[in-house]
Order: sequence, then C-alpha cells, then structure tokens
Amino acid sequence: MNIYERRVVIVEDNPELRELYAFLVNGIDNYSVIAVYDNAESAISDLMRNKPDLIIMDLELPGMSGIEGIGHIKKKYPRIEILVISILENDESVFQALAAGASGYLSKASGILEIEKALIQLEEGGAYMTSRIARKVIESFQKNHFSPLTKRETEVLSLIAKGKTYTMIADDLNIASDTVKSHIKNIYSKLHVDSKAEAISVALREKFI
Repeated sequence: MNIYERRVVIVEDNPELRELYAFLVNGIDNYSVIAVYDNAESAISDLMRNKPDLIIMDLELPGMSGIEGIGHIKKKYPRIEILVISILENDESVFQALAAGASGYLSKASGILEIEKALIQLEEGGAYMTSRIARKVIESFQKNHFSPLTKRETEVLSLIAKGKTYTMIADDLNIASDTVKSHIKNIYSKLHVDSKAEAISVALREKFI
C-alpha cells in the first residue's frame, strides 16, 4: 500500500449509495475504502482495527444517528476527519453536524468532482461545504457586532467556513500562510475552542460570521 494512501470508511445505510461512494472514492488517487457499514455502532466498534483517516457519514441511520456517531468518534479519535453526505440540508442539521465535529458537509446530489474536491480540501485543512449550503448557513445570520474577533480574524474564519484551505485564505487575503495560522490560533483562543469545526459552530451560533 502506498504510504500516502488515505484510509476511508463509509457509513451509509443505503446499499446502492454505499457501493457508489466506494467506487467513487477508490477511483481517486491515494484514497482507498477499507470498510463500509450500514450503521454507526458497527463502524465505531471497528475504529481501532480500521484506523481510518477519514469517514464519510450519513446522518439518517438506523439506531444511533449520524450526528451522535460523529460526536462519539471525535471525542475518542479527534484526528479522524468526517465528511457528511446527507439528504438533509436544513440549517439545524448542518449546525449540529459541525458542532459534533464534522469537517465537511455535502448534499447527496453532489457528484464525483465535488466529493473529490471535498476530500482534498479536508486533507489540506479546509472545512468543506457545498457552496449552496455554505451560503445558506452564513447568510442566515446577521453579524454580532460585539464579537471578540478582529475584522481580519472574522475574514479568516468566514473563509474557513466556506471551505477554504490555509493556502487559499493566504492568497485571497494577500497575507502569508504563517499569518493565517497565527490568526487561527488567536481565533481558537478567543472562542475557547480546539478545532476549526468548533470555531465555525461557535461563530455561527453567536453570529460572529
């Protein structure tokens, strides 16, 4: 196995979609599906054995919900990236998934190019959402003018919420990558969080972005 190959687990109760996602992911360079499950409980019980880098997770699952599953996984294995692919596109589902620890959120209408783009951006540190979901989420809030974040920190966090990587943010704002990292460190400190997903969740809830 290529040492750079990303190990992927799929949790989806629809057998046709499980097969489709596995086919799509296995067709992307340096990504390999190592296991598929129709429920979160079984996937969680096998995490120690599978050691995935990334999990593709549905939200509407039998038994434990996808959002509950995300919370359990991130609590015990915080380094595992989780990409939600769901038919649910309402604000509450998106917010709950992000708050639980998801790093990305796609609609089930997404094609192979969008899935591949999401996987790559997650690997590079982005928090990917489809443009329609990201726009709906961000535009559904008015900014809180008592935010502890500076204007630049707000810009950086808004770009993270739109799925931008650190490199892309540096290019968009015409600043150095190290400066972006410094802003993110300050954002985490001010919002009392430890991850980009938590920062986005807090910022959306408190209307900072």
